[in-house]
Amino acid sequence: MTDTEEIKAQFGKLNSKQQEAVFCTEGPVLILAGAGSGKTTVLVNRIAYIIKSGLAEPWQILAITFTNKAAGELKSRIEAVGGEGADEVWAATFHSTCARILRRYGDRLGYTSHFTIYDTDDSRRLMKEILKQLNIDEKFLSHKAVLAEISKYKDKMKTPADVKTTASYDSRLKYIAEAYELYQQRLLTSDAMDFDDLINNTIALFERNEDVLGYYQKRFKYIMVDEYQDTNKSQYRLVSLLSKKHNNLCVVGDDDQSIYRFRGATIENILSFENEFKGASVIRLEQNYRSTGTILDAANGVIKNNLERKGKTLWTENPKGDKVTVHTALSEREEALFISKTILDGVAQGRSFSDYAVLYRMNAQSNAIEQALSRSGIPHRVIGGHRFYDREEIKDMTAYLQVVNNPNDDVRLRRIINRPKRSIGETTMTKVVDIAAGVGESAISVCRHASEYPTLSRAAAKLEDFARLIDGLNEAAESGDYSIAELYNLILEHTDYKNYLIAEKDDYEQRIENIDELSSNIIKFQEDYGDDATLGAFLEEISLMTDIDNYDGETDSVVMMTLHSAKGLEFPIVFIPGMEDGVFPSTQTIIEASELNEERRLAYVGITRAKEKLYLLKTRERMLFGSTTHNLESRFIKEIPSELVERTGNENVYTKRGFETNAQTQRNFDPFAKKKPVTKPTSNNYAVGNTVFHKVFGTGMVISATPMGSDTMLEIAFDKVGTKTLMANFAKMEIIK
Repeated sequence: MTDTEEIKAQFGKLNSKQQEAVFCTEGPVLILAGAGSGKTTVLVNRIAYIIKSGLAEPWQILAITFTNKAAGELKSRIEAVGGEGADEVWAATFHSTCARILRRYGDRLGYTSHFTIYDTDDSRRLMKEILKQLNIDEKFLSHKAVLAEISKYKDKMKTPADVKTTASYDSRLKYIAEAYELYQQRLLTSDAMDFDDLINNTIALFERNEDVLGYYQKRFKYIMVDEYQDTNKSQYRLVSLLSKKHNNLCVVGDDDQSIYRFRGATIENILSFENEFKGASVIRLEQNYRSTGTILDAANGVIKNNLERKGKTLWTENPKGDKVTVHTALSEREEALFISKTILDGVAQGRSFSDYAVLYRMNAQSNAIEQALSRSGIPHRVIGGHRFYDREEIKDMTAYLQVVNNPNDDVRLRRIINRPKRSIGETTMTKVVDIAAGVGESAISVCRHASEYPTLSRAAAKLEDFARLIDGLNEAAESGDYSIAELYNLILEHTDYKNYLIAEKDDYEQRIENIDELSSNIIKFQEDYGDDATLGAFLEEISLMTDIDNYDGETDSVVMMTLHSAKGLEFPIVFIPGMEDGVFPSTQTIIEASELNEERRLAYVGITRAKEKLYLLKTRERMLFGSTTHNLESRFIKEIPSELVERTGNENVYTKRGFETNAQTQRNFDPFAKKKPVTKPTSNNYAVGNTVFHKVFGTGMVISATPMGSDTMLEIAFDKVGTKTLMANFAKMEIIK
């Protein structure tokens, strides 16, 4: 056996198509990886094979993905199987890859190595200031609308000058072009970039500096891009530039899971890969290891109705499994009750709460479901809610760290200059910013010499005091004598921020706990990164963190999230509520064919998140955004072969002849029947001191009972799970004594 055969034998556990993808190393390669087909396994093993075969050193391999969570998983798995030096593989997101390059060469574009990365909130603050400066009324053109347009232009790599050229007589477009131009100027003055700039500035760096491009082209002998169907025009341009020398570009993706058009992703990148990269090999991974045969057949039945696709059919050696349950409820409240009851029944039979996920088309759907889960005492988490780093006090403290790291960051400086209160009001800061814009300097520079400007004479002493505080902290950071945690404590000490919270905020205890938790996060970061744990690295990590990066599958609670957030995840049991035309697919997407295709891909993603059981839920009437609607069954349900479906609940069954009322509907829903008298709830039967039995939580004692409208809030001390708060009408407990 030759050395090559010996190395290939190490990958014998992979199926034949996976092995083909691993061993096809030279030239452009498109791996069409169906849902649950082991694409991460293929990526990891492909990198391991390249290293073990001596085709490249680990540092010559670049692996790009979309989330920090995915990049972290990729990196740890590469290190586990890649052998010595595998930790030198560049495994990172698009944004962190570009940030790393720009930290080294950003001076070529006028930035320092300490440049700040603005998140959405920072960009909004800045754009609000710009619209005021341009005298543009928010009612005519909102800051959100302007930023959305700018992001689209950046995705297409269009500059403010390009937009001005095309504006012609369109006054709205002219205003956007002006705001775009000023926005970019302010970013540069503040030594800051937004997320789109990270990629576009890297492209600009490469196109203007042949030596820098040449260095990275030579360095990266093999480039791999995960989730290629989610790339936009600028990301395509970036990987095209980087891969030009060696031509060893391998992209992994699934055209059937392209669901981020609203973020600028273009499915054309994956559909036209062979045309753009001549001689490309195409390998299809169609064996699914995740789901039952029924779930896959349902997914195939839906997605085959799309025309914009390369075509593949998922299959599995897993059992056929349960049918897909299509349940019809009378309203969104009954839909939520069905979900909570099904979960409680499953947990009573030995399931874990973490086996269940509720995936919805829009965040507004979560309200009724959250209420039902809470009232039933079911632990749950909403992914996509208020992130830790979005909390006011955390934004304040990270803003201090950002300004200490980069004093020219005007947006963050404006946030903290009067937190705690220093009697420096908005009027004063508007004058500071206007002066800074006039003289072409940053706001901190104006603050340092405030007494030199007559219009600032009243606040000059306070502004200069603040500048001295920031400069002193900046010197401490630059000295290298302080760790990030020590620097953080210096900021807390010199700003007296905790006492400010105590004086100003009613919920100061929780806010101080959050401040301390940030300290814990900094300490953990230092432990994880050792000598590489710089302030800049920490700030970059948290600025590039997405909500899904915090998802922890080990926590025993039901997960709730949008379908868009769920891509890449899997759960034993999945509920998809709102399966109605007008909700999913949404009203806006039904008319436009390309939009409906994307919506169908989103349905395909949702269906293939389920491993064992799938529930598709719909209602006869639904209140959403304050209006009650009576929607038809989602066309996506109709696209699932009928033999794969079992129908439950209170519904009209759709047939080729139209709508027919089933026997269950006749029994449960009669619009002409006399209304039964309303019976009082039995919640008052529970009293303090009662011993009760709950089918999931076991035996407990009622320690408080608080009447709330027609219900009673019960606090119960359970023997096994501790104290829980339940609503009596939802609890359905047996009173033992």
